[in-house]
Amino acid sequence: MPHDVADDPHWHEPGSDTYAGTAVWPRRATAYDDFMLAQDIPIYRNISVKRVQELPLKPWARMGGRGSFIQLFGTEGAWGSYVVEIPGAGALNEERHLYEEIYLVLDGRGTTEIWNDGQDRPEIFEWQKGSLFSIPMNAHHRLVNSSSSPALLLAGTSAPNMMNLIRNEEAIFNSPVSLRNRYHAGHNAFEARDGLEDDEARGLAMCRTNIIPDVFTNELYLDNRRMPGYRRVEPKMAENVFYQYIGEFPAGRYSRGYSPGPAAAFICIGGKGYSYTWPLELGPTPWADGNGGEVLRQEYDSVGMISAAPMGGSWLHQHFATGNEPLRLLAWFGPNNHRAQAAGVPGEAVADEGVIEIDKPGGTAIPYWMEDPHVRAEFAGSVAREGTENRMEERFYDRNTTYSFAGG
Repeated sequence: MPHDVADDPHWHEPGSDTYAGTAVWPRRATAYDDFMLAQDIPIYRNISVKRVQELPLKPWARMGGRGSFIQLFGTEGAWGSYVVEIPGAGALNEERHLYEEIYLVLDGRGTTEIWNDGQDRPEIFEWQKGSLFSIPMNAHHRLVNSSSSPALLLAGTSAPNMMNLIRNEEAIFNSPVSLRNRYHAGHNAFEARDGLEDDEARGLAMCRTNIIPDVFTNELYLDNRRMPGYRRVEPKMAENVFYQYIGEFPAGRYSRGYSPGPAAAFICIGGKGYSYTWPLELGPTPWADGNGGEVLRQEYDSVGMISAAPMGGSWLHQHFATGNEPLRLLAWFGPNNHRAQAAGVPGEAVADEGVIEIDKPGGTAIPYWMEDPHVRAEFAGSVAREGTENRMEERFYDRNTTYSFAGG
């Protein structure tokens, strides 16, 4: 029934020339928001985290360690993240969950026990600082600290996707289903693997492994899609849909601007630098057009996180390596957010707008000759202050050059 209570949203049948309800309302909490709040640990919401290892932590009863949630702007509902500390010579609680989970070890060393129902003994693998590994969906697991000092891990998950869909924590954390395509005991799923596997769709470097021992130093392969000398590899872990890759920018160079798409975040795992992020609608020359104040500059620090699509709409992003070492980034997009996973008519052509130049249909990549003059000048000043050699070659800016690094 319609009612009248001051400041209480309610329904009234509209008059002949008005609409029902209100045009603005407070956003409602999602099931994942409610879950985070119930854990009684900090929830960090911002466009970036300068250093993940410096976030405040509180005891986390469900996990058995100390933790903090991270919810970067632009990732809400698209994927989740948290940091958790395992006490020295201790362990996290055993758990299983109906969502994907990836861990990056920020500090410490230890082991993970993993098993399915009916398994005689758990499979055990070791990890250390720099290890990247995935927990197969709904497999039992327990993380154990092997040293007397606390271990710190950063996690990326598809928990928001599943919780907001199912809206039942009992089903999320106590489902008996065994997903053998995700984890099958006895198949040495957590032995580190070398070599590449074909990416049949895009022809990019991909490796299929559930653990990378050290993402700070693992081999990457020449890609050139972002800039001359750019290197990359895409780990495919535990049959996850959670999309990620590792990219590296040569010292003293910077990438072309491009749109990474929605829900993109970058984690600095090596080197030094900064990024620019600005709305796509401002075009390739925001400073020259008087809109430089709307460009976000964010510094890369180890281990920091940056949202590359911080609010609604489309965004452009650009990476700058100012130190004497290459800038290495771990990119997390969550499940089904990257353009490589976009749904559509099977077999139709899909264009990588981040490679196609912005003056061509469907493209967002800004060639160096088209970029705002401020970009080059600011980078030159930044590397000079760092005492780094500027390795941007003059030919990169020549519109008529025959040197092509953009593709195929």
